[in-house]
Amino acid sequence: MGWGDAVMDAKREFVRLASTEGANVRELCRRFHVSPTTGYAILARAEGSDGEQWLQERSRRPLTSPTRTDSEMEKRVLELRDETHWGARKIAHVLRKRGYDNAPPRSTVHSILQRHGRIDGEQSGQTHQWHRFEHPEPNDLWQMDFKGRFPTGTAACHALTVLDDHSRYSIALRACANETTETVQSELERAFDRYGLPWRMTMDNGAPWGYDGSDRLTRLTVWLIRIGVRVSHSRPYHPQTQGKDERFHQTLDYELLRYVCYRDIAETQRGFDRWRDRYNFERPHESLDLATPAERYRPSARSIPTTLPSIEYDPSDIVCRVDPWGRIRFRGRKIPTAKGCAGLPVAVRRTTTEDVFDVFFCHQRIASFDLRDSE
Repeated sequence: MGWGDAVMDAKREFVRLASTEGANVRELCRRFHVSPTTGYAILARAEGSDGEQWLQERSRRPLTSPTRTDSEMEKRVLELRDETHWGARKIAHVLRKRGYDNAPPRSTVHSILQRHGRIDGEQSGQTHQWHRFEHPEPNDLWQMDFKGRFPTGTAACHALTVLDDHSRYSIALRACANETTETVQSELERAFDRYGLPWRMTMDNGAPWGYDGSDRLTRLTVWLIRIGVRVSHSRPYHPQTQGKDERFHQTLDYELLRYVCYRDIAETQRGFDRWRDRYNFERPHESLDLATPAERYRPSARSIPTTLPSIEYDPSDIVCRVDPWGRIRFRGRKIPTAKGCAGLPVAVRRTTTEDVFDVFFCHQRIASFDLRDSE
């Protein structure tokens, strides 16, 4: 067990016994459970030292470190870490991308961060590579959600996030004072004006884009369908359907919100704008092989219509108008469809099964019913 716990006393005793006339040093080494090499080294240190300085452990650190990263590069690593809160892999990648020929590898960056106390518990553990389904093209699907509200100096902030599934590009990151239909529609109009229309948007089942029950169409989702966007909802209590946007929320928390507290909504938005620009254009994304979202995103070729399109159906469709309770009257029966379509026409279409019909609002199927069902 080497020198044991009482290392100072053991060393002192070993040297005293080994220095006596006729001492068998090798036998003493065996009895003190140390190698002869170590024993003779201790004796040599004791003979050439004044007092008991020889008892102190010597540093194993080399006198020179020719391969150690220079101080200027260490400074750049630490500045980038403090500015972005990124991990070693992202920092190493960005330094190389910025043209530093002497940029250290990921392992060295990790050592620098560790040596200077820049690694916390959230990043010190082993990371896992998750393989999520990804749509093949930008704007095939946008994910939308509200991040949990958080306080500012004057009011609570509701962060509306919209993320492109393929590229992880942050389409919208808006600091909102509420979660009303009017607020969300206004922010989506702003996003559609800049980036065009996606083919589909997915969201959870909460307001303002869904109800907790089976009826998921609201005024907001009806508007999306009318302008040409398909709408889908995550399964209840399955947030992983919105996994990319949920992960975006975690990144926003870790890299920004945990470090600052804004005075008001306006200041929060300015902070969001700065962080979103870095997220889209500078921050390497692990799931994109360290490309940035901007390198994989391109705006949609489909523009938002200037006026709300009229609702038209095929001549073969049976057109019914939805009553205020979300029902249509069909063959003497009241069929529930969607409250969000109240006052609007929907199309009833036959299926390949007799007495089974689908109900469409514009391009989207919103309900099905079977006339053989007594209820």
